[in-house]
Amino acid sequence: MTKDASCSELLLDNQLCFALYSTSLMMTKTYKPLLKALNLTYPQYLAMLVLWEEDGITVSHTSKRLLTDPGSLTPLLKRLEADGLLARVRQKEDERVVELYLTEKGRALQDQAETIPGCIVNASGQTVSDLMELKSQLLKLRENLKAPG
Repeated sequence: MTKDASCSELLLDNQLCFALYSTSLMMTKTYKPLLKALNLTYPQYLAMLVLWEEDGITVSHTSKRLLTDPGSLTPLLKRLEADGLLARVRQKEDERVVELYLTEKGRALQDQAETIPGCIVNASGQTVSDLMELKSQLLKLRENLKAPG
């Protein structure tokens, strides 16, 4: 092992970014069987969470909530529409603006999803209080890492 390779700052297990990345992978893996029962992928589930909070919002607003580009969100939304969970409606005043509305099937799916957060808490092996503290720290880190402007 060279001197450079043994530098503790460059060890994979010492990297915050790897801890976040690998934890995110495990979190997604934990969600996968829960979401399979709903016929949703993890990104689709996140979009549905936004719509269950705010039905009738624009694609642009949804992309801001999910911290993603509207163009990358469009295929996901088209799939949710094809599955009968939402309707995409162009505004009459400005046809460039697309609003998203849950269908009855999309609203009904919320009832089926209500057990998922509890399953995730159980899988974590941590208390709700500990998880809320971790979430708070992650949100603070995310805010600090945001690019200016």
